[in-house]
Amino acid sequence: MSNIKLFEQKSIRSQWSEEEQKWYFSITDVVDILIESADAKAYWRKIKQRLREEGNETVTNCHTLKMKAADGKLRFTDVADTEQLLRLIQSIPSPKAEPFKQWLAKTGYERMKEIADPEQSLDRARENWQKLGRSEKWIQHRMTGQETRNKLTDYWKESGVEKPDEFAFLTNVIHQEWTGLTVKKHKDLKGLKTQNLRDHMSEAELIFTALAELSTRQIAETDEAKGLKENETAGKKGGRIAKDARLALEEKTGKSVITSENFLPPSKEVKKIIKG
Repeated sequence: MSNIKLFEQKSIRSQWSEEEQKWYFSITDVVDILIESADAKAYWRKIKQRLREEGNETVTNCHTLKMKAADGKLRFTDVADTEQLLRLIQSIPSPKAEPFKQWLAKTGYERMKEIADPEQSLDRARENWQKLGRSEKWIQHRMTGQETRNKLTDYWKESGVEKPDEFAFLTNVIHQEWTGLTVKKHKDLKGLKTQNLRDHMSEAELIFTALAELSTRQIAETDEAKGLKENETAGKKGGRIAKDARLALEEKTGKSVITSENFLPPSKEVKKIIKG
């Protein structure tokens, strides 16, 4: 989930990691706020070089994520989580360092409140989808599917599946079983890059995804699946149930459930056609 956060009316690009349950922030956006420099990227490069020479692990552990740049294009950007940012701030002399630390703590606290009270997060998500023009029916399917997804991942955690790459692997097993496509191939079909696939699914795709994940969880619970291998087996069985239902519907309607449709804004070429 990408987001723009404001500190003293200045934007900070951020992204929430569901797997790791933490925020990642654009380092150059933070540096720009702290030093008010015309070239925050150059300043960050100097700090990065100095910290590397000192053997500081804060830099070597930093991630890069694709974030929207000023020109509107997605570019790889150095990012840091809250703990890493707090360490970096210590290397940057700035009168704004202390107010920024307090802001950072508040940001984390607000997210923790959402985790403790999921209704807050759901309300925010509903509001965002409404702003993007999603129908109430689509939003309801999306939220119901997310609840089903959360129950499945809770089961995985309880049954010994812990690593983010294991979650991604099992998700892909279920998805490929019911769609015939990997998650990546499905995103490619829709012309998506870093966007969340579920946010660009049709109502039917959301419903069948939820069916596959609901079936997987109930089968896993019945079989008392433990660990990656047993949950993979449950995932294939659950995905197959949704696949059979998909094929039956497609036979009756003559229409494919899997679609290239998405909610991306129209390209410049399409806009020209619309304008005539």
